[in-house]
Amino acid sequence: MTAGQRVRQLANMANGTTLLGLAVAAAAGTAVSQGPRGLLIASGYRWRIPYAGAFTLGNVVICRIRAEDLTSNPALLGHEEVHCSQYACCLGLPFLPLYFLAAGWSVLRTGDPASENFFERQAGLAAGGYVDSRTTTRPAPLGAGGIEV
Repeated sequence: MTAGQRVRQLANMANGTTLLGLAVAAAAGTAVSQGPRGLLIASGYRWRIPYAGAFTLGNVVICRIRAEDLTSNPALLGHEEVHCSQYACCLGLPFLPLYFLAAGWSVLRTGDPASENFFERQAGLAAGGYVDSRTTTRPAPLGAGGIEV
C-alpha cells in the first residue's frame, strides 16, 4: 500500500464508515475478503437497495458479483476506490448526504442520478458503468421540428 492508501484506510476506520460497511456486509450475509490497496470486498450482496451492482461504505466495497470478478475489473474497482477516498475526504458520514444531494441535482438536470453527480464524475462515469448524458445525444422532444435540444 502507498502512504496515501494507508492514510485513507486509517481515516475511514477512524471516521466509522469502514465499521458501518462491515456491519452492513455482515447483516447482508456477504463474504468479506481482503482486497488490494487496503480495500475490503464484501461479495454476494443480495439486498434490493441500493440497486447498484457495487457501492462503498468507507473502505468496504460491497458488490453483487464475486470478489474475483471485481478484482479482475480494474476500471470498476478503481471507480469504487475513488469513492472510498471520497469518504475519507468528506470525513466519513457527511459523504452520504452530499452524495445524495449530488444525485438529486443530477436527476433534476438529466433524469439520471449519475451524469451530473460530482462524485460519480470524479470517480469516472464509464468505469462505474454509467452513461455520460453530456456526450449522449437525446432525441428531440415531439413537436421540436427535428431540432436537437
